[in-house]
Amino acid sequence: MSPADAGAATDQAPAATGAPVLDPEPIPMAAAAAAAPRPSGAELRPGPAEAGTDSEDTLDLHLPDDFIALFAERTAPGSAVDDLLGGVGDWGATATPVGAFQLVPVQVERDLPVIGRWMNDPAVAEYWQLAGPQSVTEAHLRAQLDGDGRSVPCLGLLEGTPMSYWEIYRADLDPLARHYPARPHDTGVHLLIGSVTDRGRGLGSALLRAVADLILDKRLSCSRVVAEPDLRNAPSVAAFLTAGFRFAAEVDLPDKRAALVIRDRSLRELL
Repeated sequence: MSPADAGAATDQAPAATGAPVLDPEPIPMAAAAAAAPRPSGAELRPGPAEAGTDSEDTLDLHLPDDFIALFAERTAPGSAVDDLLGGVGDWGATATPVGAFQLVPVQVERDLPVIGRWMNDPAVAEYWQLAGPQSVTEAHLRAQLDGDGRSVPCLGLLEGTPMSYWEIYRADLDPLARHYPARPHDTGVHLLIGSVTDRGRGLGSALLRAVADLILDKRLSCSRVVAEPDLRNAPSVAAFLTAGFRFAAEVDLPDKRAALVIRDRSLRELL
């Protein structure tokens, strides 16, 4: 999974022009996929040491028809719940102090030009490391879209206008979980703000708080939202803290030293 951050979410605008960023640089996504569910009617056979001399040793396992139908509905491409986060695309808009905001899952054909342009901004590229031809960004997006649904890349629309890029991901299923005491359903956030005109206005902090609260509202099994901005990116770390995240630890990740920050469900009314 890839994160990224630049100084886009604080009141200090980066010197670079182009696209902004907020969140840690990308962490390579795990290649290991979750085990696929056993299909209906799958056969469980004893091992060589146990196998008998005829087929009577075979155990037929049949799943209930209603379970099979529910699983098919939840995993069908384009279904309302075709990710492991409860259908991010159906979360809808949320009110924020800076306007109505909505996460819209990426469609490569529609969104690649704008996201690719943002990734080539020097302030963004320093942390996301996805600068170059559009094929670089496309590969990054498709790795998530063609995966098992543990990470959902999204455009962030403020008052209907695309202005940021987000990755909402299952931190408990991500390589990040090897570096901190993860809890089931921990949900991670990566963010970059796309336009230089949207930086330095406190948008990052306002949107981070709104998105973290949206996650907690829509994912009742999630007790906390986590992020790991690069420690070098002081504006990004500050934006998370202003948004109600607490600093938990410094962690050494494969490509950076990060600040692990957490927004707890139990503390959301206090921070």
